[in-house]
Amino acid sequence: MSQSPKPVKPEPFEKNLERLDAIVQQLEDADLPLEKALQLYEEGMKLSEVCHKQLEEAEGRVEVLMKKAGGKIVAEPFEPEEKEPA
Repeated sequence: MSQSPKPVKPEPFEKNLERLDAIVQQLEDADLPLEKALQLYEEGMKLSEVCHKQLEEAEGRVEVLMKKAGGKIVAEPFEPEEKEPA
């Protein structure tokens, strides 16, 4: 019997962000050939989407524990405070 392949674990957010930063730095190089720039841009857009999804997932998992009447601790969704306009 052959084992089914293990699912590929996505890269950590921090590693994806570092790669995205490296891509941006490369794209800022004026001597970059067009074809290479397009490849990097495409990779960067995919990484940007992955990072966005990772942030959304993390936000969904963040919970605030609050003591309710009777001493029970109940998990509630985290709602960030809105920033005041500067």
